[in-house]
Amino acid sequence: MNFEPESRGRWKARKVTIVGAGHVGATFAYSLAQSGIADEIALVDLNKELLQGQVLDLGHGRFFFPSVSIYAGDVTDYADSQAIVITAGSNQKPGETRLDLLQRNAAILRGIMDDITGQDSNAAVLVVTNPVDVLTYVAHQQSGWARGRVFGSGTVLDSARLRYMLAQHCNIDVHNVHAYILGEHGDSEFVAWSMTHLAGVSIDQFCPVCGQCGDWEEERRQIEAFVRDSAYHVIDYKGATYYAVGLALVRIVGAILRNEHSALTVSVPLEGEFGLDGVSLSVPCIVSQDGIQRIMETKLSAEEMKSLHRSAAILKDAIAHLEK
Repeated sequence: MNFEPESRGRWKARKVTIVGAGHVGATFAYSLAQSGIADEIALVDLNKELLQGQVLDLGHGRFFFPSVSIYAGDVTDYADSQAIVITAGSNQKPGETRLDLLQRNAAILRGIMDDITGQDSNAAVLVVTNPVDVLTYVAHQQSGWARGRVFGSGTVLDSARLRYMLAQHCNIDVHNVHAYILGEHGDSEFVAWSMTHLAGVSIDQFCPVCGQCGDWEEERRQIEAFVRDSAYHVIDYKGATYYAVGLALVRIVGAILRNEHSALTVSVPLEGEFGLDGVSLSVPCIVSQDGIQRIMETKLSAEEMKSLHRSAAILKDAIAHLEK
């Protein structure tokens, strides 16, 4: 389904405002500055000392970056940003699921969206705060904007983790692996094996001849479980995840700033696609300067469709509890 682009008002091409200067926001700012795809990066945070410290630390490295302006911003920076990335919120604690974060972060997202719409912003808004699918739905509802301008980081990082695992398992360059995680960014996510290709060869054709596999069905289950639980492992080891997610955000924001029309598994509110509505989750989408240009309603296997609907049911239940 195509999305009609809205009329763009005042905005600066290649200006990004990052809401939240904690681990994820600051790491994203660092990665974005190194990438050279942004001209201007504004960081916004209620913790002014943390904000000033992060900006000063990043500023000391400007000699080593491509030319970019990095500064402490405020809500007025929403007005002329091309992209706004929301990383603010409570952190996930060891042993805590993403859905446990819901009540604490929904109020934060609503307040941020009110600030953004209050500045008459024309930006594309990317939600990163967990649980990202539910909060993407909350942010979109709060904005009142057309669908596609508010979307979530979804399973872009999960899909990268899957590609890493398959590359390691199959002894092939990760750049030759095309594979996607769909559904919730969380415990009910699943691998779309029907969409998985290595060097243009479907996984079902590749595996019988690669010589790396034993019990392939069991190995598939192990790979899927590892990807699903990856965030929990990192959190147990070091308390938070931020390097890989920072890079994933550069990939998504790059598609916006450069109008790439990239195919990415971001979280989007569905309105009938895949037989679902009233929920936001990750499916393949085309991302351009206006946000999501269209949803790729690709054909999934019967089992994958069941998994997608099962994931949607879990998220709908969370939304229903939130609305109470």
